[in-house]
Amino acid sequence: MSFVLGVDEAGRGPLAGPVAIGIVAVPERFDVAKEFLGVADSKALTEKKREKLFGMLERRTEQGSVRFCVEYGEAAEIDGRGIAAAIRAAVARGLNRLAPDAAQAEVLLDGALRAPSEYRQKTIIGGDASVPLISLASIAAKVSRDRLMTALAEHYPLYGFAQHKGYGTHAHYAALETHGLCAIHRATFIHFDTMV
Repeated sequence: MSFVLGVDEAGRGPLAGPVAIGIVAVPERFDVAKEFLGVADSKALTEKKREKLFGMLERRTEQGSVRFCVEYGEAAEIDGRGIAAAIRAAVARGLNRLAPDAAQAEVLLDGALRAPSEYRQKTIIGGDASVPLISLASIAAKVSRDRLMTALAEHYPLYGFAQHKGYGTHAHYAALETHGLCAIHRATFIHFDTMV
């Protein structure tokens, strides 16, 4: 059976935590918009709506009609190799998990994302808003990353990760000035002269 996979990322810009790559695989001719009513770019949805759609995705995965995964590029990798390389590696890992036989897969990616060259692929600018399968991948990435950052907030309680998810808010910069960097900060992203 041939599959179509949607790919999107969440967390490219934060000062802390990983970048998340969401990948959703569906059979050809699977109608994502019909099966996941209300699916849209994760940025255009409320947290409640994202969580509802993510729950639907988990149930459909348990039933076997779709598959998904979320891969992460960690802060240390981002600092060491750069965000683009960390994203490329995470995309490759996720595709290898869900579609190891590249000949059986077509990959639809948002924005500037690329799959390894052995995959048939199409990059769509604004795909997270215009292609339901990519929208679903964006939801998988966003919800998974937000949950991870909320969990990490318990390990690093001085920074408020549960509230800002690692983005460069005023409160986050204030915590950085007081406490310095922790293990999940992206040192290469932090510039105090650009505080919000």
